[in-house]
Amino acid sequence: MTDSVAELLRLPLGPVDLAAIDPRGIPGFDGDKAAGKRALAALGAPLADLQERLYAESKAGGTRRILIVLQGMDTSGKGGVVRHSLADLDPQGIALASFKAPTDQEREHDFLWRIEQRLPAAGMVGVFDRSHYEDVLIARVRALVEESEIECRYDAINEFERRVVADGVTVVKCMLHISKEQQKERLLARLDDLTKHWKFNPGDIDERSKWDDYQQAYERALERCNTSPAPWYVIPSDRKWYRNWAIAKLLLEHLQVLGPQWPVADFDVEEQKARLADS
Repeated sequence: MTDSVAELLRLPLGPVDLAAIDPRGIPGFDGDKAAGKRALAALGAPLADLQERLYAESKAGGTRRILIVLQGMDTSGKGGVVRHSLADLDPQGIALASFKAPTDQEREHDFLWRIEQRLPAAGMVGVFDRSHYEDVLIARVRALVEESEIECRYDAINEFERRVVADGVTVVKCMLHISKEQQKERLLARLDDLTKHWKFNPGDIDERSKWDDYQQAYERALERCNTSPAPWYVIPSDRKWYRNWAIAKLLLEHLQVLGPQWPVADFDVEEQKARLADS
């Protein structure tokens, strides 16, 4: 296994060809499903430790935080990432936001307005289940706005992300890359399991007819919004166990780079021990 999953999964600058990236690949991992699950479990303790340090740092005036952006086709596993990759984090330190179709209030504002309202506070690990990229993906595939407007939105996204990074947010953008065949299997599994029927939407089949259009929309968005302050990571996601391990490892690497430290006490520790002994 390599030391840096981020280096392996980070999307290079320039044109993007998703067909050239194997959705069943396991970059940086040398093992099978069982080994992957063990490796994920081993990440739990260091992730929890660094998350707590980040949170504690904010109580002493620190402003740093992390935002994980999860984008992918239906069934790519955004919810699974939250349940498995982040399972050992303290829920109190996670800010989860899921973005559906804009509400009437949200439509009265710029498309980034609702995103800004849900940015994580200092010390938090924010998770976006879908994000502002819906406004350049669905909007392009369904021709909801002119192509010129889509191009303007790419620029607006880049400026927005540059600004939030400068404000102390580490942005980790993950594109969960699955194959059309794997999506079909997962949709069939939902139909075959009555406990999963609530997750199935007949519209998902309609969207499959636009698969190639979505791939092109993703390629364009990934190319236009892959920047040094906020790069994209493409996560092969046909194998759920690898997806979960890779994103947990990616988060750990970013936390290690931040290196949050326990705040120094702003009181005399020995004095407080003496007071406690006398109480």
